[in-house]
Formats: sequence, structure tokens, C-alpha cells
Amino acid sequence: MSIVALILIIVSAFMHATWNYLAKRSEGGFAFVWLYMVVSIAVYAPVVVGVLLINPISLGWVELGFMGGSALIHLTYSLLLQKGYTVGDLSLVYPVCRGTGPLIVAVAAIFIYDERLTGLSVVGIGLITISIFVITGGLQAIRHADTFVPLLYGLLIGVMIASYTLLDKGAVSVVLIPPIVLTYGSMIGQVLLLTPLAIRNWRDVRREWRQHRNEAIGVGVLNQLAYILVLTAMTFTQVSHVAPVREMSIVIGAFIGSRMLSEGFGLRRMAAAGTMVIGVIIVALSGE
Repeated sequence: MSIVALILIIVSAFMHATWNYLAKRSEGGFAFVWLYMVVSIAVYAPVVVGVLLINPISLGWVELGFMGGSALIHLTYSLLLQKGYTVGDLSLVYPVCRGTGPLIVAVAAIFIYDERLTGLSVVGIGLITISIFVITGGLQAIRHADTFVPLLYGLLIGVMIASYTLLDKGAVSVVLIPPIVLTYGSMIGQVLLLTPLAIRNWRDVRREWRQHRNEAIGVGVLNQLAYILVLTAMTFTQVSHVAPVREMSIVIGAFIGSRMLSEGFGLRRMAAAGTMVIGVIIVALSGE
């Protein structure tokens, strides 16, 4: 992996953990998701217009199909993430969902993009799996409903992460859609899908804006920028390497959850998250 790709992913990891912290603070549902998506569209509109003026592109049915698919998966991910944060700790849901995604991507990329999974990759995946098990408290914790439900949400969110990662990899590296154009098209699609629900529940939207305006603005800016950096790295780097390395944000997210949100089991989860990062770094470097 090149130093440029590594820098892009590290910066993205800090942004990603930060916006997840803001989203957890909001404890909002679809109203919060709709608000920060609208903020994103407003903030990034001038940038997208500038990109298209400098480098005009043709958007056919294939490009629009990728944007639509990306929008649907990202929206499902966002709604599940918000729900997950209402039923579980950030320092539990965040590492599980961010650790599961790369496992699926690493395996699926072998068949979809003809990428290689080496012996070291298997070691890294094993470390990640063990870390997820430790973070959830093992079999004893799984028996308790208060941990089992957040665990299920974390795993399901991880499936959504893998799905949009694999789809968007094809969009930016095969179909050659510029990362910011893909992201912006996906945002518009998500807002269109959510707007009817937002209109029917406008009182909830207004209340969410009054109570969590700063969080919505912060997530609206950082969420998209973090992913644009990742997509840029994916244009010239294997997705099976990008997906694991970006999970360096797990350590940051676990630290924020245990220290700033006063969530329990901070030290154990921090240790497990550290092991997970070692695993994903091994996966990232093993195929180079």
C-alpha cells in the first residue's frame, strides 16, 4: 500500500470515529439521518459543481444504477447504525460492525475482483474474529439480551458496510465514477428515499434539529468527507487492503466510547480493539 493511500485512510479513520461519536450523542433515528444528509448535500454542492466543470462526465444508466444501489445500501446502513446506537454502547456496536465488514470484503474480493487472500491474511482474520468475540464478552455475554441485541445489530451493520464497500469499489475503479460524484449521487438518492417519511413526521425533524443541530452539521460534513477519502484510496489500491486498514478507527471509537461517553468495560474492549487493529493491519499488508 502506498504512503498516499495510507495517509488518506488514517485521516479518514479519525473523521469516521468522530462522526460516529456525534451520531451516538444525538441518539436520533431517521430524522437525524435525513438532517445530516441534507446538510451534506448543501455543503458539498459547490465542490461537486466545480469537479464537473473541470472534468465533465457522462452519467448513463450504468452509472446511475451504481449510484442508486449505493444510496439504498448506505441508507440501510445509516438507519441500522442509528438504531444500533440506541440499543447498545458505542464501544460495543462500533468495533463489531467495523470489524465484521473487512472480513466479508477480504473474502468476497477474491471472487469479485480477483484479489488474493494469503496465509497472513488468514492470521489477521483470525485475530479480528477473536477480538470481536472478546469485545462482546464471550458466551456469557451473548446469553444476556442486553448484549445479544446490540451484537446482532453490529453484525448486520457490518454486512451493510461490506456491501457498499464492494459496490463502490466497482463504481470508482471499474466504472470510473469520480469518488465525490458517486458519494453525492448516493446522498441525493438517500434524501429522496427518506423525504416522504420526514414530511410525515416533520415535528420530529424540527425537534431533532433544535436539540442536535451541531451534531447533524458535524456528521453531515465529516461522514461524507471521510468516505470520499476512502473512495479515493480505492481508485488505486486493492479493496481487500483498504477496508481493513480503515478500521484503525476502531481504536479511536472504542476510546471515545469508554472515556467520553462513560461506557462500561472500556479497558477490555480497548484491548480487544487493539488486537483487532493488529489483525486488520496484517490483512492489509499480507497481499502486498
